[in-house]
Amino acid sequence: MLPSSRFLFLVLLMLWAASTHAQKAPFSIQAVSLPAEIADRNNQFSGLFIRNNQLLLLSESRLQERAEAKVYALDLASLDAQLKQKMGEVKYRKYALQNLDKLRARMDSAHQEYEGLEGITMVGDTAYFTVETTTPSAYCYLIKGELDDAAASIRLDPRYLVPLPKPVLTDGTHIHNAGFEAAADYDQSLLLLFEYNYFSHDNYAFRLPTGAAPTPDIPRYVPVARLPFRVTDLVHTGGNRFTAINYFFNGAEDSVYRTPAPDPNARLIRNGSNYQNYCRLISLRYRRGRVSWKPLFELPREYMTYNWEGLAAYRGGYFLINDKYGPSNQSTLLYLRKK
Repeated sequence: MLPSSRFLFLVLLMLWAASTHAQKAPFSIQAVSLPAEIADRNNQFSGLFIRNNQLLLLSESRLQERAEAKVYALDLASLDAQLKQKMGEVKYRKYALQNLDKLRARMDSAHQEYEGLEGITMVGDTAYFTVETTTPSAYCYLIKGELDDAAASIRLDPRYLVPLPKPVLTDGTHIHNAGFEAAADYDQSLLLLFEYNYFSHDNYAFRLPTGAAPTPDIPRYVPVARLPFRVTDLVHTGGNRFTAINYFFNGAEDSVYRTPAPDPNARLIRNGSNYQNYCRLISLRYRRGRVSWKPLFELPREYMTYNWEGLAAYRGGYFLINDKYGPSNQSTLLYLRKK
């Protein structure tokens, strides 16, 4: 082989190796074996949050279906033991959500119909929850309460009810079954992201200061770069960075989430002439008063059909949980371990 040819061969080999390394999946995936009470699909989990030595699991708490208002807490030490393939069931406890019925009554009086709890985040011992309402309702809500370990309860403040106006299409209609599903703490405030962020006009999140005041400040609008598919949960990962679940469901009722061909993301949700479920994690950055994003990790195909609703960052990786939809027909908890 001539020296110039050998040099060209080495360059091509290095480029191939670099490309192969860049395409390596950054996470391995491990399923967690859940206790029967937690795995019950009727919990309809919709959010996750790491608090001290616990992984909090938010139930949608659909009062209109006579569901129990609750948050479960999984013991992280027992989760770690299972992830290391040691024996033993995951330990857990349950926190009752008090006063949710009173807050629902306030929404009813404003002619806004409660549907369920969707997002959870905490600042100290104060837990914040986002409330999704039915599609015709003009507002979603933010509520909060104090977590009491001794009483195994979260006492919601009946005075604290923050209306969050839903973004609308240009014809004034609402996005079907969409709410502020993603909530995260950030710099003495909360960042609340709407489920649909693909409007042809402005897309925005809300930022709201946290504090002890009985009445909250008015939410501030934060521009968001146009983002396809659903955003179903959000976690603060440090500094001005976040990670979110970016999910697409192939059903006809979700046709508004279908991206047109000029958008490069359209190829991710097409299978020939049909649509297919799709899920990835994306990285978000809050800089200069606006939110931008980029892809982070695409879930393997066998996990695309789960409706992933909860996300929590843990030890360089992430916990993911679905509601009740997916081939397992129950609550499924995954841990994405950083390689």
